[in-house]
Amino acid sequence: MTEDVLAARRAEASSIVSTYMGWTAGASFIPVPWVDLAAVTVIQIKMVGDLASLYQVPFSRNVVKTIIAGLLGSLVPAGLARGASSLLKAVPGIGTWLGVLTAPVFTSASTYAIGKVFVQHFEAGGTVLDFDPDAMRDHFKAEFEEGVKKSTGKSNAKAAA
Repeated sequence: MTEDVLAARRAEASSIVSTYMGWTAGASFIPVPWVDLAAVTVIQIKMVGDLASLYQVPFSRNVVKTIIAGLLGSLVPAGLARGASSLLKAVPGIGTWLGVLTAPVFTSASTYAIGKVFVQHFEAGGTVLDFDPDAMRDHFKAEFEEGVKKSTGKSNAKAAA
């Protein structure tokens, strides 16, 4: 594969990840506790499916669902925040607003990280079936932090400085 083809594929993968970051941030505004998390999970699985298609890798929804759960489990404090953001929506009045303020950052950052680790894995010739969440944990956490910066606009400020 030529460098031009690889660069075009990377650009398309980046576009896919960015698009799904927006979709998951939007889904986090669903005001019903746990329904928002279900929607985000479906969107993240769809993103990995699109990336698998781009890299011509066989896709298994159930395997990807398990991998995503394992990756998100490595963010235990942040994962608790994700659940807490959803639960906050159940508190009348202020709870909805607190959940709405925190959930989009977490969901878009986690979507970014999931996308980036799958892109790296697929570019290295990996498949969904040989993805090892334990081996990717540190990379996933680093990508999650980068995703938080991108979601809050701090990534661009740092690059400009």
